[in-house]
Amino acid sequence: MTERVRVLIVDDDDLMRAGLRGVLSSDDTIEVVGEAGDGRDAVYRTRLLQPDVVLMDVRMPDVDGISATEMLLADFPEVKVVILTTFEQDDYIFGALSAGASGFLLKRTAPEALVAAIHTIAAGDSLLSPSVTSRVIERAARQPTLDAADDGLLGELTPREREVLALLGRGLSNGEIAASLVIEESTVKTHVKRILAKLGARDRVQAAIFAHRSGLDRGG
Repeated sequence: MTERVRVLIVDDDDLMRAGLRGVLSSDDTIEVVGEAGDGRDAVYRTRLLQPDVVLMDVRMPDVDGISATEMLLADFPEVKVVILTTFEQDDYIFGALSAGASGFLLKRTAPEALVAAIHTIAAGDSLLSPSVTSRVIERAARQPTLDAADDGLLGELTPREREVLALLGRGLSNGEIAASLVIEESTVKTHVKRILAKLGARDRVQAAIFAHRSGLDRGG
């Protein structure tokens, strides 16, 4: 039997928590282990309930979602945090990613997409909605280009890994990269893991920014 993904829901809105629980409970492989109404409670319940994934709202009283993500990951680095919010503002996006969140989804995300996102995050992948991915890349465009050390890292990648990184930098999913390169999705996953290891990148987001700064995603 497949091991169930343990999820903690964090939101100060009772109705939103109930709705999220209803959506996630529709999947037999997801177990909602608890709920929290603010960031401080989220850290406490993570310690108590040991979830695999924390669905974290941004705007909450006392301790907000970004501060809570930072506090939580300092104590429990193995836990995956998905920021789920109605706000698509740059400060929230980059604050959440800087705090170590593995994904950033909007509350208007379709139920089936939310369930799929939980599995993606639990499997160790990062996830951003397409609109958020484009914002991350846009912000990256304002960063300096690669220095000599980064150039050296790029040189360690095989030609195929550079192709995968270029597509990853455009915000493509593993499935889309597989279709584009006419290879198996499992092969893409292997390439992505090797790319992250070689670049010393924490996740796909950092790799995508690296791809943009190197010009790979623009055919550079």
